[in-house]
Amino acid sequence: MRSRRADYSESTKQALVDSASDLFTKNGYAATSLDAIVKRARVTKGALYHHFSGKQALFEAAFHQVETQAMAQLTKAIDGDGSPWERALDGVQEYIKVCLDPTYQRLVIREAPVVMGYERWRECEERYSFGIVRSVLESLIEAGELGDVPIEVTARMMFASLAAGAQIIAEAGDPKKASAEVFTALIHMIEGIRRDR
Repeated sequence: MRSRRADYSESTKQALVDSASDLFTKNGYAATSLDAIVKRARVTKGALYHHFSGKQALFEAAFHQVETQAMAQLTKAIDGDGSPWERALDGVQEYIKVCLDPTYQRLVIREAPVVMGYERWRECEERYSFGIVRSVLESLIEAGELGDVPIEVTARMMFASLAAGAQIIAEAGDPKKASAEVFTALIHMIEGIRRDR
């Protein structure tokens, strides 16, 4: 059984991550101060440094929280009802919804490559979503939906296409319009490797 102190510590840590996520989304990483984060979380700087080494560590915690939530949404969509093909389309549609979320756009797509460094960001992105892309493609192959495609290469190319789509949506003047165009393009790409029926 957890102690009250452990529960309080965990709630303090979560308040810091939530506050940081909100402020990074609203103002960006560079324009968000630690003072603003602790004020919003209603904790002391000492509490912040008890849990995090600094602003970048706090950003990474917020990034991981956003990615974990996004991947849970995607997993739910691709594990739903329907054929593997229908679930793959549901997964693409859910990914587009995730890409429209302002917090996902700001933290994962815009800020993370700069704050974390491109290489570290790509490693994290692969850890979170590449496995999902690969498993969807494997289920499509097993169901006979895809032709004879090299799975590793196809998964990497699809992963890169999804990342490019996210970037297009995040940078668009009209994200809703861009998301519809990205969805259409992604579906055409997937249908391009679909076995003739």
